[in-house]
Amino acid sequence: LAVIAAGLFAYQWLRPKSTLTLRQSEAAPGSTTASPPIPEKSIAVLPFENFSDDKQNAFFADGVQDEILTDLAKIADLKVISRTSVMQYKDTAKRNLPEIAQALKVAHVLEGSVQRASNRVRVNAQLIDARTDAHLWAQRYDGDLADVFAIQAEIAQKIADQLQAVLSPKEQAAIAAKPTKDLDAYDLYLRAKEIAQSSTTFLRQPLQEEIRLLDQAVARDPAFVPALCLLARAHLQIYWFNFDHTEARLDQAKKAIDAAARLQPDAGEVHLARAVFYYWGSRDYAPALAELSLARRSLPNDAEIPFFTGLIERRQGQLEDATRHLEEALNLDPQNAQTIAELSTTYGVCRRYSDSARVLDAGLRWKPNDFGFQLYRAGVDRDRSADLRRWEEMLSGDAARAADADTVAANRMLVALEQRNFREAEKALAACNQTDINNPVGNFPREMYAGVVARGLGDPAKAHTSFLAARERASLAATRQAGDAKALIILALIDAYLGRKEDAVREGEHAAEMLPVTKDALDGTAILVYLASIYAQVGPLGRALDLLDQGAHLPNGPSYGELKLGLDWDPLRADPRFEKIVASLAPKDTGN
Repeated sequence: LAVIAAGLFAYQWLRPKSTLTLRQSEAAPGSTTASPPIPEKSIAVLPFENFSDDKQNAFFADGVQDEILTDLAKIADLKVISRTSVMQYKDTAKRNLPEIAQALKVAHVLEGSVQRASNRVRVNAQLIDARTDAHLWAQRYDGDLADVFAIQAEIAQKIADQLQAVLSPKEQAAIAAKPTKDLDAYDLYLRAKEIAQSSTTFLRQPLQEEIRLLDQAVARDPAFVPALCLLARAHLQIYWFNFDHTEARLDQAKKAIDAAARLQPDAGEVHLARAVFYYWGSRDYAPALAELSLARRSLPNDAEIPFFTGLIERRQGQLEDATRHLEEALNLDPQNAQTIAELSTTYGVCRRYSDSARVLDAGLRWKPNDFGFQLYRAGVDRDRSADLRRWEEMLSGDAARAADADTVAANRMLVALEQRNFREAEKALAACNQTDINNPVGNFPREMYAGVVARGLGDPAKAHTSFLAARERASLAATRQAGDAKALIILALIDAYLGRKEDAVREGEHAAEMLPVTKDALDGTAILVYLASIYAQVGPLGRALDLLDQGAHLPNGPSYGELKLGLDWDPLRADPRFEKIVASLAPKDTGN
């Protein structure tokens, strides 16, 4: 379970790895040089207040702010902070504009309010020089609800004029364009977008609700391109995160993208959606990067473009390029938890643990009680030096008490397993209501963990029964997701626990052939290490050590902590070769 344990963090879907080292002497981006000056033409569009009598219209106020931000972000002559970072400042009573501007590295902020009543809308907006708190421009707009797109476009144009931004004719046309003529479809889209921009979109139920709303929106307006692109992205999330990893799901995403492309083939949103389709749908990296390059032309401030570029380059093993692009994404979206997690992970998989800790510590200064950041930071200590103290402490702290109870319980189980405290692991698993424990490779049946716990408690009959139940579910998943190497390696590992040597080896070797390191520098290496753990269970142990030695020489291979603490490696501990591999990964006095 050593490999599994490394993945179960709050942002568990964000822990992929890579296969190219960065030079140990290379300075971390931004770590040895002064911060660059804040651009004069830079702005953060803060959340607008909802002054509507119906407080359920808060989604509409967020939509107005988001559309203005989106319009401004299409202007290459501006630096515009992405939505994720600005939404941290929704509480207007606690806003300190100079502090916000410094944190987001901008010179200006836009504040506003929205009041919607029946078919009328009122929008107030004011541009402020955050460095001096001077009001540069303010305006109130009243009109029919149908005028909301024109109001949003005019505000964006006025802000661009105030900041003396140079707009191309194409940028002017993009700002003036209306996404839809159907206001009911627009309402449905805004409600779906609110779900899409929340952290819950990595769960099955919110994604299904998002798709339901978007299906209704495009049924009302089949030419609603942003809704079609968002619909494609939702289907792709369900596919990529293994909720429904089937060709039928992938085909639904493709149909939405094709429909959008027929309407607006050059739209940045279309190119971005198609890039994600190539990446998540088939790991086809070259066309994905080409589509991202095309998307950048019309979406110069979209942090997702360098973000996805960095993730793809990391799968290609291009760590230096990946790091540079993730730093760029963080510059556009400095308080995005996913980007912080990915950047810290990029350092971590190269065993640059001090740099990984630095990025996370910066995030914790901004958000000290963030459970995900705390888990990642605890993971650095565990990976670097097999130190579980931070992990134990944070699981009984304030952040854990406010976090998802099942995630906390699952982490308590993993800590207990690495401590060989099987009674505590049993209690923690009983408190966890998840049917699957997710990690970057996929969804592991909880029955597998029940088997591991029972085996540790000396109850082989109960362990066997649990492993059989786990195998039944894993076999169904592997059949349903035919061609998915990650589903197959899960089945192989469970077969190894059952002692089904021939099945485990056949399945594990086939999974490694289906997704080799040369095809995917992240999941390919993870599967290679899982294969080593399978051989550690069923033999021959020499094959396990050969594979483990190979994986240990890759930046995304097992960490010192994983090998030192993981249960799956217990059969190898008496072998000098294993001890040599562990020693080679031991912490050095190099600052990392």
